[in-house]
Amino acid sequence: MYVCLCHGVTEDRVRQEIAEGAKTPRQVAKGCKAGTDCGSCVRRIQALLGHEGARPCPTARLAAKLGLPHPATAEAA
Repeated sequence: MYVCLCHGVTEDRVRQEIAEGAKTPRQVAKGCKAGTDCGSCVRRIQALLGHEGARPCPTARLAAKLGLPHPATAEAA
């Protein structure tokens, strides 16, 4: 699945950046350019960061606090 349409970056590519140590959307962007153009993918990148055990996005923390499903898994459904 594509995360960043502007630069053609897939979810697998973002996960690769996370596996290589990216902990913030800026660090992901530095590695693959995702999130550096229109910015519409930044929330998805944040959700992936939280899902992979790195810095969780504020939306994921709020969802957990309210007992709602994680935003990354809710989008996939």
